[in-house]
Amino acid sequence: MARNYRREYDTYHSKPAQKKKRAKRNGARTIMEKAGRAHKGDGQDVHHKDRNANNNSPSNLTMQSKKKNRGNNK
Repeated sequence: MARNYRREYDTYHSKPAQKKKRAKRNGARTIMEKAGRAHKGDGQDVHHKDRNANNNSPSNLTMQSKKKNRGNNK
């Protein structure tokens, strides 16, 4: 069965709470880019040590490979 991306957006990604979380994650990336620890196209994700995307304090942020960061959500 093919994914219905339109339905996913309508039922999850467009919700106000999800938009705020996404904005916080994007803000974390911006913080790391300004600090010189992240660069466009580097293949890395910003990792929140406490797994709370709302906590963008510098002591909570590190860089990890996409594979490692996205694989530790279990």
